[in-house]
Amino acid sequence: MLPIGLLVMETITMRRLLLPIALASLAAPLLAQPMPIPGTADVTRVQAGTYKVDSAHTQVNWKLNHLGFSHFSGSFADATGTLVLDPRRPNATRLSITIPIDRVVTTSGALDTHLKNADFFDAAKYPTATFVSTRVQATGPRARIAGNLTLHGVTRPVVLDARFVGAGNNPRGNKALNIGFEATTRVSRSAFGMSYGVPAVGDAVDLQINAAFEKQ
Repeated sequence: MLPIGLLVMETITMRRLLLPIALASLAAPLLAQPMPIPGTADVTRVQAGTYKVDSAHTQVNWKLNHLGFSHFSGSFADATGTLVLDPRRPNATRLSITIPIDRVVTTSGALDTHLKNADFFDAAKYPTATFVSTRVQATGPRARIAGNLTLHGVTRPVVLDARFVGAGNNPRGNKALNIGFEATTRVSRSAFGMSYGVPAVGDAVDLQINAAFEKQ
């Protein structure tokens, strides 16, 4: 038989070893719980009001042909703006977006720098691009949003083909209603005074926008 002192020490040691295991087993069911999806593609969830762009979850992506070899893409971050809508009057929707040009990013740091200089966007002279809607034609979850795109100091009409993605209350922070859309269009960069490299570097630029908004 072991002395009482050794038995006590072994008991304490076993408790110390088993306690973390017991706590982990209790926490495991909580950690394993899946996070529910708060947003769904249910247009009835959309409420009338003014919405602010969620800059952290909004992307303006672009793609063009590079030298005939491949397609090359990049994006702009930190877009800001507002969306004013009323589900009962969807064609009265108003959208205004501002994009900071110096937030252009690709997979090449050197190219990012080149894109910001006078050959392309000339970010020092034209620090922002803007889109302001002029007409909205909505049919269910889809809409054609006509507006004016100002880029590189030039304003041209552009039409966005938009699709409603989802709506729901954000489970974090202020629990505000969030809604999201995706939109696509194609523009000619030379039409905005950016013809460097054309046609080897494609003139036609496909834009794909993932836009998230928070109700104010």
